[in-house]
Amino acid sequence: MRILLTEDDAALAEALQFALTQSGYAVDWVSNGAAADEALKQDIFGLLILDIGLPKLDGFEVLRRLRRHNATLPVLILSGREQSEEKVTGLDLGADDYLVKPFSLNELQARVRALLRRGQGSAAPLITFGELNFDTVQRIATVGGKALALSAQETGVLEILLARFGRIVSKEQLVEQLYSAGHEVSLNAIEVCVHRLRKKLERTGVSVRTQYGRGYLLDYLPL
Repeated sequence: MRILLTEDDAALAEALQFALTQSGYAVDWVSNGAAADEALKQDIFGLLILDIGLPKLDGFEVLRRLRRHNATLPVLILSGREQSEEKVTGLDLGADDYLVKPFSLNELQARVRALLRRGQGSAAPLITFGELNFDTVQRIATVGGKALALSAQETGVLEILLARFGRIVSKEQLVEQLYSAGHEVSLNAIEVCVHRLRKKLERTGVSVRTQYGRGYLLDYLPL
């Protein structure tokens, strides 16, 4: 899943970007509100992590503009402002959660996971599809209690397809969700990844079906 991180403290932003990337997310970082506002015009993110005290355009205005055209993107505010009035303002403007600095990295990641699940229409940490179980906390897929040996990229593709079950996901959408800005990835690389994932899902009853010229979706054939 792709996350937009807006934070003007470079040291904190780099630490958060590294930690979230290590957890399997694609993270774009911008350091001012104007850049955040521009990036959010693209409908490619699964979550916005938003600092309030941003230069050029403050976080509340970024949030206000976002909600004019996108009512559903989950937003987690990070702020050094702990006054209740600030929290009320952020939540009333459409934020889903508010975390006061300093915070623990574990708590941040737990809130990120919860918001991403909510944004995908599920509050449960476990997604079940036929015989396949996907743990969104550990990001591990299991069948019959046995973990599937998936690469990080294969795990990401499976997670996206599970989250969008019943909908076709194009190769371009997979690239947008799996990689942050600046990564040059060919559509052929996505095809190769899907092929490997399809092979690993054999004999599970779950298959990745190709809709030629359109993309992929998950299918289930009971064993």
